[in-house]
Amino acid sequence: MSVRPVKAISIIGMMSELEKVIKYCGESGQFHPDDAMAFYSNTENFIPLADKNPYATPLQELKSAAEQAGIGLKYEQLGEFNVSSSDVLKYVSFVTTKLEKLALEKKHCTERIGELENSIELVSHFTGKNLNFKELAQCTYIIPAFGRIPNESYEKLTKYSDDPYIVFLSVSEDSAYHWGAYFAPLEKKADVDRIFSSLYFEKLNVPDMSSTPEEYVDTLKIELKTLQDEMKDIDEKVKLFVKNESQKCSQYYTRLTELDSYHAIKRYVYKYHSSFILVGWIPADQAESFSSKLDTIRSVEYSLTDGKDEIKHSPPVLLKNPPFFRLYEFYVKMYGVPSYNEIDPTVIVAITYTIFFGIMFGDMGQGLVVAIVGFLMWKLKKMEIGRILVPCGLSGMVFGFLYGSVFGFEDVLTPVHQMLFGTKGKLFEVMESESINLIIYGSVAIGIVTIAFIMLVNIFGSLRRRDFESALFGANGIAGFVFYVSLVAGLICTMFLNIPLMTPAYIICLIVVPLILMFLREPLGRLCEGKKNWQPESWGEYCMQSFFELFEMCLSYVTNTMSFLRVGAYILVHAGMMLVVFTLANMVGGVGYPIVVIAGNGIVMALEALLVAIQVLRLDYYEIFSRFYVGEGRPFTPITANADKK
Repeated sequence: MSVRPVKAISIIGMMSELEKVIKYCGESGQFHPDDAMAFYSNTENFIPLADKNPYATPLQELKSAAEQAGIGLKYEQLGEFNVSSSDVLKYVSFVTTKLEKLALEKKHCTERIGELENSIELVSHFTGKNLNFKELAQCTYIIPAFGRIPNESYEKLTKYSDDPYIVFLSVSEDSAYHWGAYFAPLEKKADVDRIFSSLYFEKLNVPDMSSTPEEYVDTLKIELKTLQDEMKDIDEKVKLFVKNESQKCSQYYTRLTELDSYHAIKRYVYKYHSSFILVGWIPADQAESFSSKLDTIRSVEYSLTDGKDEIKHSPPVLLKNPPFFRLYEFYVKMYGVPSYNEIDPTVIVAITYTIFFGIMFGDMGQGLVVAIVGFLMWKLKKMEIGRILVPCGLSGMVFGFLYGSVFGFEDVLTPVHQMLFGTKGKLFEVMESESINLIIYGSVAIGIVTIAFIMLVNIFGSLRRRDFESALFGANGIAGFVFYVSLVAGLICTMFLNIPLMTPAYIICLIVVPLILMFLREPLGRLCEGKKNWQPESWGEYCMQSFFELFEMCLSYVTNTMSFLRVGAYILVHAGMMLVVFTLANMVGGVGYPIVVIAGNGIVMALEALLVAIQVLRLDYYEIFSRFYVGEGRPFTPITANADKK
């Protein structure tokens, strides 16, 4: 439940040592660069480095060429593999040139093979008809047009039976077309072409042939076989190249990825005369090992300051949580990471989300299924939500056991409850009237306890940030806590316990006074912070604004507390939905009974898991986070070439 401490590090050195510093900062995987201009008051002589990244284009070219060749590039531990940037660029140029040449040859072969196959398919429609294209092409006064016409249009040719020039010679047909030719006299060609065009005739470019269609097809097949052999030869060359260069490609890819990633640090470097200035952040527990490496680089000096002393520069946040709670950082980051001096809500989210989900989704069998599905979602699809569903499903199993529900069967665990708890029946019968009242009151009680606890969290966090207005006089500060707890305690004692707690002294001291303090929170907060201009510019305007704000605060106490009724509502919804499933199953009966029960369980699980997951998240975001958490921090994102470390 904490933010990992970081330190700001300011590095100054000669420009000749810049590449060494950048290389080390990148290799460490612990350096988060920042804008040096924000850390220095006099930046008149600071000049940003405007170097163009020479590695981005070669890296993209290498990836593209390797993908086309089927080379699986992997990020590797290079060990003693240490080559200069110029050697890397030369090798990448060699690989991309070689692979692009082979790819171009393969492309040309593929295109020509496609043309040949199309020509063979085309000419095949005219084989076996004793045709000779050479003789037809030598006609002087008659122009042949070879192609195909839709079957519907072919039938319409009967309309032109009186025109001797509109004649289509069909040599073959298939399900959609008639293949053949029409012959137009030279002086009538334009008119005949126009009519056949209106009949959707598709003219095919029959290649020049000096023989029969059968002979020409044989010629094309020979050329096709030659090209197919060439394709195989190219594929063999690619396979051989991949076999010989695959390992090397990954090594150079790793090195090039590092150079490309580390170059990003240069965007944060400023030149100051003949020196450079680089500012960033490192984890506090890594400061000693990080700085020890810098000590070995000649002419480099650095200074370290604690993140808590650099709050004005918004230190990046690195969350620090135990393994189980770390699962729920997904929800926290989705809302927004905490500021450096803010409380990390991950543990609160983990506890409340898991427990509330279990209460609302209480079914031992269905909870087990949800846990298994979540595990598979994480293992097979690497979905973050899958990891969260595992403990949520297990929580559903625990509460399902207490409710005595297994896949909607409400009596399966009754003997177990009788043996363990000594009850006459089940430990808890959800649908009984007494249980329904208990669920409603219990949901409100959960809301009251949760809200009161979150107020204490806000008080602690605000005092740590020295935000006295929020800690002492805010709606979620000490004044708000006293008001809320006192009002709830007074109402419970008066209405349910017959204890006359709401005396005039009690009301004045614990309800009215806190309301007044919340009404005057802004000027009182300024007074506590020692500000001279603590009074508002206009008391009338301030009182009017504060009145409506105070009214909204009081209303929010009620609405936020009542919002927790959804916890109990979903207990009843689950039981009601399963009651409907078993009612339908009993109506169907026979073989249909198990089918309806299984299908009903599946539908209820899918629907309710989605709804409960959303509703619990809503409780965390709106009823809990809104009272103490802002989430306007920025994540700690060190520069690193290895994506697994990011």
